[in-house]
Amino acid sequence: MYELIATEGRAKRGRFHTRHGVVETPVFMNVGTAAAIKGGLSAEDLKTIKCQVELSNAYHLHLRPGDDVVRELGGIRGFMAWDGPVLTDSGGFQVFSLAAARAIKEEGVYFSSHIDGRKIFIGPEESVMIQSNLASTIAMAFDECAPFPSSREYMRNSVDRTTRWLKRCKAKMTELNAERDEKQMIFAINQGGVYSDIRVEHAKEITELDMDGYAIGGLAVGETHDEMYRVLEEVVPWLILEKPTYLMGVGVPENLLECVSRGVDFFDCVLPARNGRHAKVYTNSGALNLLNRAYERDDAPIAEDCLCPVCRKHTRAYIRHLFKAKEILGMRLCVLHNLYYFNNMMEEIRIALEGGFFERYKRDRLSGLTEKSIKS
Repeated sequence: MYELIATEGRAKRGRFHTRHGVVETPVFMNVGTAAAIKGGLSAEDLKTIKCQVELSNAYHLHLRPGDDVVRELGGIRGFMAWDGPVLTDSGGFQVFSLAAARAIKEEGVYFSSHIDGRKIFIGPEESVMIQSNLASTIAMAFDECAPFPSSREYMRNSVDRTTRWLKRCKAKMTELNAERDEKQMIFAINQGGVYSDIRVEHAKEITELDMDGYAIGGLAVGETHDEMYRVLEEVVPWLILEKPTYLMGVGVPENLLECVSRGVDFFDCVLPARNGRHAKVYTNSGALNLLNRAYERDDAPIAEDCLCPVCRKHTRAYIRHLFKAKEILGMRLCVLHNLYYFNNMMEEIRIALEGGFFERYKRDRLSGLTEKSIKS
């Protein structure tokens, strides 16, 4: 159940009740693709850095170690010793971006594993079954993330097929939920590229199916930020206000602030962990590259105003040394800081929305950040 607590313009402050815990929104989901956060973080670390939802990928876990293995070992939450909510991506994006020699058919997708080349088939029913074996809190419907750019004709056909697949996903999930006490949720995914009319039409179609939540996919795949914001402005009003609105694969702090103001309240992105593994860290005054020689003797924390476990104990100079010495602790500390930064910012956004000063908060935060890439 999704409880709407406050709104400011289109921005919304919500509370999503799941069988594995309550999710306070807006929320940034921390990405553990293969049931682990890259950079050496444990499930216990996630609690320390205010993570609410862990996100894993059905495609990767199906290939290795196998969703049947995860099921036998207690589902993904037992497998990785995480007791909070888990969202599993259906694997649609990975099937279309990583898999070789794929063939898209009405029944599903035939492709070769990017790991060992073996032939695999995944359709809507198979994707739902994989996610059922993983026992995630929230499953995602199987869809096609069409390439950018795509022609209008290709996009139209792709979206129509995604709608048909969604209906099959819902039917399979309904069948599986009838056989168990703990019901697994499933979110639909809106597609359509940057074609506003296709996006809006698809939004109208999928909201009629009364899903547990609605995601917006196929963005952050090559279009500009302005194009992404335009699509959100046109599509979000056609989704259901009293249900979660999830923008997949986004983004950097500027994106989160802008997209919250356009009605999005669920996010995920690999960038905080990926950048952290390369000594690139986020602060309220912009992002830093700790490999820069300027930090060689810098005894300040990554950010003076940060209360994360890293900033409370370690200096920029020490972390830079770890990277130069090729000690993996450097990666771990930067990933810890970055994920705390994102989770903490979402907490501040929730406070601002409850207090009715989100637009002021957004304006102040954006004034201190930069759209430029990580400072050298």
